[in-house]
Amino acid sequence: MQGKLGGCEFCKIAGSSEFIVYESSNVTAFLDFRPVFPGHTLVIPKQHFETMERMPDGFIGPFFKEVKLVSRGIEKAMKADGVFIAMNNKVSQSVPHLHVHIIPRKFHDGMHGFFWPRRAYKDKEELEGIKNQITAAINALTR
Repeated sequence: MQGKLGGCEFCKIAGSSEFIVYESSNVTAFLDFRPVFPGHTLVIPKQHFETMERMPDGFIGPFFKEVKLVSRGIEKAMKADGVFIAMNNKVSQSVPHLHVHIIPRKFHDGMHGFFWPRRAYKDKEELEGIKNQITAAINALTR
């Protein structure tokens, strides 16, 4: 679905908010009101797309070019050693409007890895099987 939806929290923020740190004709970037670290920013397309799949291919490159710009600005402004860039797509997506998290990071800031538990593959066969499934699915999408 595209277009501004009356009930979308992020579409409302894109229209006007005291939290906006960057805005262009295509994106709005605003501070997360519950940041992991100060400077934690969300970048959203102004046009409403619920997920990455709904965003037309022609929007993806320009959108991520602006994500890159905002991430560079956050790193500089927050005197960070780097940034963590993440996007939930459907699962754990608290607001159904595509958004990218940019979180300023410093070495030894206490944030380790991802926010969820990680586990190794049980064996090489499991790894190969999953690798083959994903490769086949991508190949089918590109035919």
